[in-house]
Amino acid sequence: MELLTSLGLAIPAGLNAYIPLLAVAVSQRAGWLQLKEPYALLGEWWSIALIAVLLIVELVADKVPAVDHVNDIVQTFVRPTAGGLLFVAVSAQAVDVHPALLIAAGVIVAGTVHAAKATTRPVVNTTTAGFGAPVVSAIEDVVAVVTTAAALLAPYLVAVAAAGLGVLFWRLRVRRQADRPAR
Repeated sequence: MELLTSLGLAIPAGLNAYIPLLAVAVSQRAGWLQLKEPYALLGEWWSIALIAVLLIVELVADKVPAVDHVNDIVQTFVRPTAGGLLFVAVSAQAVDVHPALLIAAGVIVAGTVHAAKATTRPVVNTTTAGFGAPVVSAIEDVVAVVTTAAALLAPYLVAVAAAGLGVLFWRLRVRRQADRPAR
């Protein structure tokens, strides 16, 4: 279950690094989640305050069309790092896997989600003259909150969602291959 939780936290980290970080930090502080050292530092008050301030900055910066591009450049380093940190922090105590592999898995998952976000946002800004940026950003934030909550409260939903996406992509691939003309 910890691996599913870790996966479910790395995904929204690719959209907004600070939403799942803050959720894990508050969960650690409240005793709902037990992280081993050194990851337990996330639950310290100063860490929670820092993450909250960074979340506010991210929420504002991501809504402004010109600023969101610069923010995405900066977040290219932050979001995958947060995904790696979350993956190893949550799953390290439950699985007997080298922490470097857990970090790599989180970096890859969050980095992939971030890459998709960072490449589609300029298209949204261009096609909507910047008016779509706040709407798309708000939708991303809601998805990040819901995914984070699902990962923490019902990690099996992550498996169900991943399986559903796998079936969807497989069906799209089969349909695309069927639609191709024979050579």
